[in-house]
Amino acid sequence: MIQIKHLSKKFGELVVLKDISIEIITGEVIAIIGPSGTGKSTFLRCLNLLDRPSGGSITIDGINILDAKADVPKVRQKMNMVFQSFNLFSHLSVLENLTLGPIKLRGMSAKDAELKALDLLKLVGLAEKADSYPDELSGGQKQRVAIARCLAMDPEIILFDEPTSALDPTMVSEVLSVIRRLAKDGMTMAIVTHEMDFARDVANRVLYMDEGLIYEEGTPQQLFDNPQKEKTRTFINRIRSFNCQISSPDYDLYAMNAEIETFCEKQILPKKTRQNLLLLVEELLQIYNPLLSTTLLDLTIAYSEKKESLELVLESTGEAVNPLDKNLQPDELGLNIINNLTESIKYQRVNDKNRVTVLMKKTL
Repeated sequence: MIQIKHLSKKFGELVVLKDISIEIITGEVIAIIGPSGTGKSTFLRCLNLLDRPSGGSITIDGINILDAKADVPKVRQKMNMVFQSFNLFSHLSVLENLTLGPIKLRGMSAKDAELKALDLLKLVGLAEKADSYPDELSGGQKQRVAIARCLAMDPEIILFDEPTSALDPTMVSEVLSVIRRLAKDGMTMAIVTHEMDFARDVANRVLYMDEGLIYEEGTPQQLFDNPQKEKTRTFINRIRSFNCQISSPDYDLYAMNAEIETFCEKQILPKKTRQNLLLLVEELLQIYNPLLSTTLLDLTIAYSEKKESLELVLESTGEAVNPLDKNLQPDELGLNIINNLTESIKYQRVNDKNRVTVLMKKTL
């Protein structure tokens, strides 16, 4: 249905989209996720030609819409868009908002347009609000009206630009329920969203965008359960991390502990979890301490908000050896404390470094 090849977009010297190529087939629901400022909304706006791409091609049903001869208004009728800020006409009633486009742009009679609009308002659960004005509606109701207005133009594909981001949490579900209904009915949709559970539930395919690129894509199961790339994994699991490098056995343990405490406070971790983490770090560093005169040690503490888990990664230079190997480690008491605080310990040799990954037990 839609073929995008080598799409790019610049605003002056700022490169927002870089060489995006993807195909969207009829009836497919694409969820687009990623950090703020990575080009997700610009990508949708380029598809609908609200922003003119700087390069590449967009082909819909065999027609390159970037061709100078392309009928842009006709294209926009095929591919309509729902914005995060509703964009309803405040001086028109709900019914008038829905009938304006079909009458003015499609030449539909007022009577037919009104009958269609009332059917669509029933679809989104707002038939009783036909004569109301936008400022009399809640945010969720306004967005449902915006979806109905979009449907009034009989689009072949709908683009949703973060349709719930301007809503209170209590209103999000009513809008997502309408989008789920459209997905069930086979509507082709591309949805920029921060609602991860919704993306998993409704999408056929998920695109993770970062730095103006489609960084990773796959089915919801592939992307959410087994992301292949580090940035995707960090975003999906909402991972926050603390990093430090230790280059001497005379490092300042107390200053580092204070920084770890601050990190834990930002993640709102329980007091017992903080205490166990500090004890685990101290015992690990006691074991590494004899090596610090000849090696560099990188310590990363990663907290996954989604999994509510703490993972410690220790990377050290030097010969291939696992510092926590019980056969090489004389500090049996330290190892016992570490083992009691951890769920698992894994050793790998990665890029000429010794990497030890420690998953901390959850505190009950």
